[in-house]
Amino acid sequence: MKYYSTRDKNNIVSSKEAIIKGISEEGGLFVPESFPSFPSIEELINCNYKELAYKVLSLYLTDYTEEELLSAVDGAYDEKFRSENIVEIKSTENAHFLELFHGPTLAFKDMALTILPYLLKAAIKDKNIDKEIVILTATSGDTGKAALEGFKDVEGINVIVFYPHEGVSHIQRLQMVTQRGSNTFVSAIRGNFDDAQSGVKEIFADEDFNELLEKQGYILSSANSINIGRLIPQIIYYVYGYIELLRKQAISKGEKINIVVPTGNFGNILAAYYAKRMGLPVNRLICASNNNKVLSDFFNTGIYNKERDLLLTSSPSMDILVSSNLERFLYHLSDDENLIREKMTDLKEKGKYHWDSFREDIYANYTNEEETAYWIKEVYERENYIIDPHTAVAYGVYMKYLEAEKDSSKTLIASTASPFKFHKKVLTSIGQTPTKDDFIDLKKISRLSNEGLPKQLGELETLPELHKTVCGKDEMRNIILRFLKVNKDD
Repeated sequence: MKYYSTRDKNNIVSSKEAIIKGISEEGGLFVPESFPSFPSIEELINCNYKELAYKVLSLYLTDYTEEELLSAVDGAYDEKFRSENIVEIKSTENAHFLELFHGPTLAFKDMALTILPYLLKAAIKDKNIDKEIVILTATSGDTGKAALEGFKDVEGINVIVFYPHEGVSHIQRLQMVTQRGSNTFVSAIRGNFDDAQSGVKEIFADEDFNELLEKQGYILSSANSINIGRLIPQIIYYVYGYIELLRKQAISKGEKINIVVPTGNFGNILAAYYAKRMGLPVNRLICASNNNKVLSDFFNTGIYNKERDLLLTSSPSMDILVSSNLERFLYHLSDDENLIREKMTDLKEKGKYHWDSFREDIYANYTNEEETAYWIKEVYERENYIIDPHTAVAYGVYMKYLEAEKDSSKTLIASTASPFKFHKKVLTSIGQTPTKDDFIDLKKISRLSNEGLPKQLGELETLPELHKTVCGKDEMRNIILRFLKVNKDD
């Protein structure tokens, strides 16, 4: 399986090279040359998560040996996950929630960022790279902590994370700024997530800066979902979800399901699209936005317009106006590198672009803050089940879909984060009054949900804050050089 850039089909690399690079030289994203087909359901029906992971990864990462892939899967999906099954499905009256938050940072990003370090290390070793890798990542809340946790103390790899100052939840911030590990560095950036993300992309495209780093023994790579090594592992859990519904006899063999995904950067729903292209029986993909409804507007009008204020919401991981992975999706629809270059240039220079038609039938809508609170309360009172704000956004959009389409297909909703991470919104939504003490509130969520307080959050109360840097977008390069102890005049 080869990979090439969305902006230059002649830029062809192996999966190991794509994972090391993260993003292509001209700013495009690497995509697979084709979509492989799944093995038969009979071959998958008795697979546990690890076995399924190996089968999916081996279809895409064909230059990895069996030993490399098995080692990566075994290292990633172990006791660091609170669930022995890695993911769980909670079935309610209206839908099946695919719980993707049982990993070390309590968010779906763990599903890929626990395995990416193993894939990257194997690639570096195979390519005989004698330089240190610098993982450079922008985060809207969850990717940062998952990358820090996944790569901490991994020899030969450094991790630098930029997050929007005052643009993540308090718990998300604590998870990052208390991060231990001699190879980790975190900085807030004055601005929003799009400032952080565009800053990171500009650094990747800065030839002089990359040359300076290379002379000093460093190579930049990414842990964002712009890295194909992040995207491919996300396919696994949609396949697992379908297989689990079969095993529970909630669906019959070959029955098509809907998949609802709360998304800002379009990576998680893109993985569901990849699964569909591989043959997973999917009826509709449902794209759920919060008040920052740039994706919802795009799918309903054909106009992608980032020229609007970014609103801070209770679902901060979706507070994004530039959805990077949409570029991959549009490339798959058009198979036209020139068109993609044109649209991405329009987005950068004019702040918007127009797309004529969609061959893929995606339903898109949004849930506002008031509706998000309503659905957290409704699901709790009706099902005695607590969902986080991101999952509530997805559920609210699904309710609108049911009203509009009258579709009786069984539905899988990606539940992307633990309610513990967004306790203030959860508590106020279900009629409880939060206190000024986050950790008292976390214990209250524990009692209400009959779930033990995750150790990873409980320990935040006493961990020291190690990362206190705040910078402007124009200072990001200097921050990187300072952490790596590189003198720009050398």
